Amino acid sequence: MTTDRQIVVATGNPGKVREIGAVLTGLPVQVLALSDLAPMPEPVEDGATFAANARAKARYYARATGLWCLADDSGLVVDALDGRPGIHSARYAADECGPGADRGAIDAANNARCLRELEGVPDEQRTARFVCRLALADSRDVLLETSGVIEGRIAHAPAGKNGFGYDPLFYVPALGCTTAQLPPERKNEVSHRGQAAREFRRLLEQLLETTR
Repeated sequence: MTTDRQIVVATGNPGKVREIGAVLTGLPVQVLALSDLAPMPEPVEDGATFAANARAKARYYARATGLWCLADDSGLVVDALDGRPGIHSARYAADECGPGADRGAIDAANNARCLRELEGVPDEQRTARFVCRLALADSRDVLLETSGVIEGRIAHAPAGKNGFGYDPLFYVPALGCTTAQLPPERKNEVSHRGQAAREFRRLLEQLLETTR
């Protein structure tokens, strides 16, 4: 009898767990969130790139849990801000929030800071992209890595109630809306994380065949 492989999606962001888990539906894997496990300290994210941070988080949690761990490091890269918030996207304005602020409050502060820093910048100079790097590791090494990118620009005000993070600000001209205005399944089709997760699924299927 085949037992599903347990994979921990090593993030405290439930939105990321949902999006990645949706793409892996149907595979012989059990997707776990960090919230399903005993509390453990967070790793230090001191890498200079999304890829370096994804690898470090995957290795850390794989060693801590003894399970395969999939880590996501992703964020918003804004050209007019010299690439900021970049690898600091998740906590760009966290210092403006009180202790114990929830994800929604931090997201709102991040969006507000981004808009402040782009005040007066015209549309043609508000180009940006969402970048995602995924890394899967066991307790010894990184097993798989994938990436995804979606191009867009920063809107002048938030729009849409779906998604999370900077989705209400990220306008995709080809779609005529922000990613927060897309239904979840449509967002997963086009997003940076959806791209990376679909390629990850393809490679994971191959890896599972070789590790049965």
